[in-house]
Amino acid sequence: MKTFPVYSLYDIEPIRGLGSYVYTDDGTEYLDLYGGHAVISIGHAHPTYVKAIAEQVSRLGFYSNSVQNTLQERLAHRIGVVSGLEEYSAFFVNSGAEANENAFKLASFHTGRRRLLAMSRAFHGRTSGAVAATDNPAIRSPFNETDNVDFTPLNDIAAMQDALSSGQYAAVIIEGIQGVSGIHEPTAEFMLALQRSARENGTVIISDEIQSGYGRSGRFFAFQHVEGFCPDIITCAKGIANGFPMGAVLISPMFTPVKSMLGTTFGGNHLACAAALAVLDVIETENLIANAAEVGDYLLQELRAIPGLKEVRGKGLMIGIEIDGDASVLRRELLFNHHIFTGGAGKNVVRLLPALGLTKAQADCFLNEFKNCIK
Repeated sequence: MKTFPVYSLYDIEPIRGLGSYVYTDDGTEYLDLYGGHAVISIGHAHPTYVKAIAEQVSRLGFYSNSVQNTLQERLAHRIGVVSGLEEYSAFFVNSGAEANENAFKLASFHTGRRRLLAMSRAFHGRTSGAVAATDNPAIRSPFNETDNVDFTPLNDIAAMQDALSSGQYAAVIIEGIQGVSGIHEPTAEFMLALQRSARENGTVIISDEIQSGYGRSGRFFAFQHVEGFCPDIITCAKGIANGFPMGAVLISPMFTPVKSMLGTTFGGNHLACAAALAVLDVIETENLIANAAEVGDYLLQELRAIPGLKEVRGKGLMIGIEIDGDASVLRRELLFNHHIFTGGAGKNVVRLLPALGLTKAQADCFLNEFKNCIK
């Protein structure tokens, strides 16, 4: 048997990592500014993280959600405290797509409606409902096609208000910062107008913080940059457990839980919770959210001073660099000639999603090599 070849693979294999670096089997060091799609939040092989998983697996690796699991309760409490959303409750799952699927389901149960409004260029996952809410027909099969999802342009207040005024939508979903589309931010004006319109029309607000959350933007959630905005459901994953598969649905008190309305086999398992608790320990003790804001601001300032770039977008350590040429060529040069991992988004954008502990010295290393590449 062979693997099913659906990925375009670089001819390179990291076999170990440490902090913001990964290494191939010949010992070559690579600066990792992509973190495996924003997953590596506290750095590779952080000792606090390694110890927590090792100690937990030595005691109990897994049991089902049919028994008490105090690790889930501890994790929910900690997320509430760190995010400032202590009145919310948490439902733990395995991935961002699964988090969004459950958010859609919860909104539909709550409102009795079946339709969803999403934003143009949105990416919410690859499972059935999540991919239907993703604005990319190329990754939707005929099975995933549905009339239950509509799209309006990001930051088009009139179009959004017109759609929501129909009163037919169970939920509207918006990314804190759009990642896959190339780092595009909703404006504060748009976010607050969306909140007003959703409240007026009985529509649940879902904030997809799967990529933009967990400190990446310089706030715990990116929507928290907009004063007065407060979603009804927040979905997160990616950096929540630093590489251990995990996601979460954070649910406001307006929802009433009913037995069996949501469920999962592996979600919130003992190892995942141990990993996620370690991530929060490191985020707090090492002040990683403040660091993401500081180093991110520095990177944005320095990148915007480089002549010839089309646009530099983002907040914190979630940065998109738009160039006039083919970004995939630039990314290959950075990787193979300068030993720096970056991400892409479409044809013209280089995406930076490093660990939140990235230092200014490491940022300078990237800036120097990047400037050499675009001369």
